[in-house]
This record gives sequence, C-alpha cells and structure tokens, in this order.
Amino acid sequence: MDSFKSHLSKFITVTDEEYTSIVSFFQILDVKKKQNLVLEGEICRTMYFVVKGCLRKFFINEKGVEQTTEFAIENWWITDTFAYERQIKTSFSIQSVEHSSVLMIDLERQEELLQKHPVMERYFRMVYQRAYAAAERRIRYLYEMSREELYVHFSTLYPWFIQRIPQYLIASFLNLTPEYLSEIRAKLRS
Repeated sequence: MDSFKSHLSKFITVTDEEYTSIVSFFQILDVKKKQNLVLEGEICRTMYFVVKGCLRKFFINEKGVEQTTEFAIENWWITDTFAYERQIKTSFSIQSVEHSSVLMIDLERQEELLQKHPVMERYFRMVYQRAYAAAERRIRYLYEMSREELYVHFSTLYPWFIQRIPQYLIASFLNLTPEYLSEIRAKLRS
C-alpha cells in the first residue's frame, strides 16, 4: 500500500491521516494469473490501480482473436473508462497477466472519495491527462510507424514489458501475429 501513497505524492500532498482515509475507500484484491476481473458484456463498475503485477485490457476481434489494447503495471490504472463513467456494458475484458495485487474502487465510492477529499479531483485529473496524452501518442505511432519501428520503439520505451509480458501478448498489443513478431525479433538480433 505504500506504493499507492508514493504514487499519490507524485501528484498531490496528503497527510498520513488523509491517506488513511483515502485508502479506506478502496478494496484490496488479490488476483491470480489469468484471472478475469471484467468480462466483455458486463457492466463496468470498477476501476483498478495495480499495486503489484500486471493487468491487460482486450477485446475479441471479428476474426475471434484477442486484441490487447492496454497494459497496466505497478502504479498504473486500468478500466474501460467510457463504460465505467456511464456505468454501462463494457466491450472489453480485463485480465491479470501475472499474479497481482490491486486496489479497486467503484463509481459510487469514487464520488464519495472526491466529496470527502477534493484534492483527489486534482489527482484523477492529472492521471487522466497523462493517460489521454499516452493514448494520443500511441495512435500517432500506429499510423506513422512500420510494424518493425513500432516494436523497436515499444521495446526501447518499455524494456521491462519485453521481459515480463509473454510475446504473444506483446504481439497482440502491437497488432502483429506472434509469428511476425518472432520474425522481427530474429531480424533485429542478426
């Protein structure tokens, strides 16, 4: 839980007493590897903060293949923001990649948290701004870069993902087949 406190301190200042109150709005969840937290078609009621481990968000495309759209490692948030904010059915699933420990909060508790601790409005605004900026960059990279350039860029920017995440999930995230990703990696090694 100290990691959540450290993460908050990058954006806002809270006393120990305020932190104790803030964290009381969350539930702690221990998640097994490959455990589903949310399934496509369910009402998206929760957002998750990764204390330890890794989660991913994905959908099943028209060919029946899982398409990973997002990863969340330590100190990152994940949810289907559109469905969460509207409390509607999600078109994504969220699953653990590794055994993970997460903090979860539903919209009602989040609203109560924001009422009691207005400083958390600033925190969530800053988190959403960073997430939005990252999404904008990713969209541009998908348009501008070749598949090989995209992999090199991703592996340079996030080398720890290459070590932690199975290759087939990295391929899914980069919209490649696992076989094509293997070819790219072999080419880069030679």
